[in-house]
Amino acid sequence: MTIRVLIVDDQMMVREGFSVLLNAQPDIEVIGEAVDGRDAVRKVAALRPDVVLMDIRMPELNGLDATREIVAADADAKVLVLTTFDLDEYVYQALRAGASGFLLKDASAHQLAEGVRVVAAGEALLAPAVTKRLIQEFSRLGAAAARPPARERIGDLTDRETEVLVLVAQGRSNAEIAAGLVVAESTVKTHVSRILVKLGLRDRTQAAVFAYEVGLVTPAG
Repeated sequence: MTIRVLIVDDQMMVREGFSVLLNAQPDIEVIGEAVDGRDAVRKVAALRPDVVLMDIRMPELNGLDATREIVAADADAKVLVLTTFDLDEYVYQALRAGASGFLLKDASAHQLAEGVRVVAAGEALLAPAVTKRLIQEFSRLGAAAARPPARERIGDLTDRETEVLVLVAQGRSNAEIAAGLVVAESTVKTHVSRILVKLGLRDRTQAAVFAYEVGLVTPAG
């Protein structure tokens, strides 16, 4: 099935470049472009893309606020944030707002295409080059932000669900988790679904953010 993508960036050359790279893939089709966050919100509603490639720093409405509006309007929307900065101050907030992950703009064509596929499949995506530093930011901000009720919600999980949550937060795919725990991949999917329901989260990315914020996973963990 073809993955339908909307590209959001205020620079025309960037939009055109990504369009060429992604349209060269047999399973990806760029169905539209947006020039800023406000334009993105309108076009997501009209075109219903499978994945939104979202720049952060734009006029009218930045990528963070646009992501929040898009996700609020459609809980199933998948937003892949693209940024030039490996420690962009907005990346952490964008993930909390509901983005499914992020990549640096200097990612290769292969990484970009794979990123779109991963997010379309419902997996979390964190750029490998900055994951460690982002985790540190999760922990630093999360230590102050996590409220006691959030920590208490961990108690609703079984030991196995907690184990799976930690592995999800470490960026493991369902297949990798299944192999590590020696269980069927369908069993892992069931665990992940129950985790999301119990914690009141929308997807794996928010589950990962939650795990870091409450201190279940640390940079060394």
